[in-house]
Amino acid sequence: MKKIIAIVAGGYSREYDVSLRSAQGLDQFIDQTTYDVYHVLLTRNEWSVRLPDGSMQPIDRNDFSFNHNGKTVNFDFAYITVHGTPGEDGRLQGYFDMLQIPYSSCGALASALTFNKYTCTQFLKGQGVRVPQALRIRRGQTLPTETIVEQLGLPVFVKPNDGGSSLGTTKVKEPGRMQDAIREAFGEGDEVIIERFVPGIEVTCGCYKTAEKEVVFPLTEVVTDNEFFDYGAKYNGEVQEITPARIPDEITDSIQKETLRIYDLVGAKGIIRADFIIPSDGKPVVLEINTTPGMTSTSFIPQQVRAAGLNMTDVMTEIIENELKQMTKR
Repeated sequence: MKKIIAIVAGGYSREYDVSLRSAQGLDQFIDQTTYDVYHVLLTRNEWSVRLPDGSMQPIDRNDFSFNHNGKTVNFDFAYITVHGTPGEDGRLQGYFDMLQIPYSSCGALASALTFNKYTCTQFLKGQGVRVPQALRIRRGQTLPTETIVEQLGLPVFVKPNDGGSSLGTTKVKEPGRMQDAIREAFGEGDEVIIERFVPGIEVTCGCYKTAEKEVVFPLTEVVTDNEFFDYGAKYNGEVQEITPARIPDEITDSIQKETLRIYDLVGAKGIIRADFIIPSDGKPVVLEINTTPGMTSTSFIPQQVRAAGLNMTDVMTEIIENELKQMTKR
């Protein structure tokens, strides 16, 4: 009998539509001769599943099941592709943990840690990982522009600290723009991170591990004429993505090893992606960790899988089967 897989998409953030695109990509990547695949859509008001005839049926949140033709259908596995809350910050992971339903991504602690940019980079810094200098402001707090400039210099990036996207992010070059940028970032979350700008080559590296092996992908170099890898660069094609990255082999090797080390440090599961800047000294700086990377056909991870000579369907099957096996051991 086929295992029943939920592709869980949507969510409560402004990346709802991006999540739906990732769900469509996963629908193509997951082997539907092996699994019965359903799309589960989350909004603040309703969780629902799309049935084969296109109709929507409510999800029973008590056990993450639904009714079809008078029968209760229970999921064997959830592939989480919700960008932002509740799928990237540990909340959905905790829910599935309580129900003992295996899922694709990092656990609740690792997801919460990596979702909070400042907490994550400070944790990694304590483990010897090179990260940009940064300050954090919580809602209700103020931080004078003079203090920020004195500690971090200019330019800086001002962005939501507890958000999963580049929405609300500003590159501030002039002191007079600082407080407006902070207010804009607070429009996307309850904390703001202000980060020193590190000039250099931007690259990203994906990896995953199973009980049997570890796989690290070729790096992607990110080139854009925009001020940074913003929403337009990510989703509107305003970027050049080069895989493998045009950097020396020894730097590629060091970044791949660091990505695998970070995977273990945060206690990751499934596929993650680590974003780096390579400054002029050639020593990579970690920008952030993405534990729910995009999964459209043109997203970074599918690009890197193809460049590695691998097949996305095989990778998805490995991840699903690994988690199903691990659940039986718990």
